[in-house]
Amino acid sequence: MADTAPEGDRRQTLPLFPLQAVLLPSAHLPLHIFEPRYRQLTVDLMTGTVPGRQFGIIAIRLPTVHEVETTEHVFEVGCAAELREAKRLDDGRFDIVTTGRRRFRLLDIRADAAPYLVGSIEWLDDDPVPRGADAAITQLSAAARAAHRRYCEAAWDRADWTAPPEDVELADLAYRLATDCLLPLADRQRLLEEAQPLRRLQLACHLLNREAGFLSALHAVPAPPAELTGLSTPTNLN
Repeated sequence: MADTAPEGDRRQTLPLFPLQAVLLPSAHLPLHIFEPRYRQLTVDLMTGTVPGRQFGIIAIRLPTVHEVETTEHVFEVGCAAELREAKRLDDGRFDIVTTGRRRFRLLDIRADAAPYLVGSIEWLDDDPVPRGADAAITQLSAAARAAHRRYCEAAWDRADWTAPPEDVELADLAYRLATDCLLPLADRQRLLEEAQPLRRLQLACHLLNREAGFLSALHAVPAPPAELTGLSTPTNLN
């Protein structure tokens, strides 16, 4: 899913949800919504008040930041999240599921435009893949898929992961492979910020091989994905 937008549509406003987590395009992210301002955002997404059921997830730079007020508190590049499912709980909280869509650069933050933060953003396109790179794409794709398989076989039970389909677009492959890996926030942010699909896939291959090596050296594996649901659901600090 390459990022494309007409020039006149590149700059927009987008509700913001700062998290100590990075959402990658094509990845699914469950969220537990409990604060009043983000309950209102969820309602606005569900009712169409916010067009396209999309909001921006942007990673907080430091865990010591407890209230995002300026662009200095967050990374410059984030990912638009599309609301896919929402379940309202008896006490007014929500459990939602989102899917990463398009990358954006955050230009400004406003706290007075809505009950929640709103950002001025510009959509980011991928850089073009060099012509004549077919052989490099084939070789690197195979290497990255092998690294993904190595990591998943070391980390998860076979029933807990699935290799991406062969027809996944180059622009999305690195994101799809990284989704199954418990990468540190800084590494996921590097993947999000990398605009060249081949370099992004090369980075994902390196990170997956590195993490698989750690698992082998430590003779330890992460908890299965089903047991990580409660731990990996990001907590909003605003």
